[in-house]
Amino acid sequence: MVAKESEETLERGEPVPNVELPGTDGETYTLGDFADHDAVLLVFTCNHCPYAQAKMDLLNDVADEYDDVAVVGVNPNDAEEYPEDSFETMVEWVEEGRIRYDVYLRDESQTAAEAYGAVCTPDPFLLRNEGDTFTLAYHGRLDDALNPDDEPTEFYVRDAIDAVLAGEDVDLEFLPSRGCSIKWK
Repeated sequence: MVAKESEETLERGEPVPNVELPGTDGETYTLGDFADHDAVLLVFTCNHCPYAQAKMDLLNDVADEYDDVAVVGVNPNDAEEYPEDSFETMVEWVEEGRIRYDVYLRDESQTAAEAYGAVCTPDPFLLRNEGDTFTLAYHGRLDDALNPDDEPTEFYVRDAIDAVLAGEDVDLEFLPSRGCSIKWK
């Protein structure tokens, strides 16, 4: 397993691409569906990657802890090559409670991952609600645990969320996320 690291493709403070993707709950979502949240933590992730699995509890906790932040998982992986990343398995994991994000979306066409420049799972993007648009507030590591078996001691995502909720800029330099490469078709 070779880890891949995310790259800076979107600029902080710039509007982010809107997406329209189906969720495991049978609904279709765009960023506008989260207009009542102060922020959206959009995380390109999947089921099969050990790096993504290692961050599921953290993402579940963030979804539980922050009422003003929507945690949105987006799975862009090729499910034909990686059946564990199929929409059906995504639904199962949500129903079993393994994944408790606000929504878990399927990026079958991979256009959302391409638009954001996502390269690995997990690849998190924290979006600030500016009223009529969402802008990039933070892109990078969720925490300081670089490998699936490492225990984190610093949680960058919480620092970033706290700054956004306080109306401040995120004062974290870019630290690339690390995980399995997105499985492109």
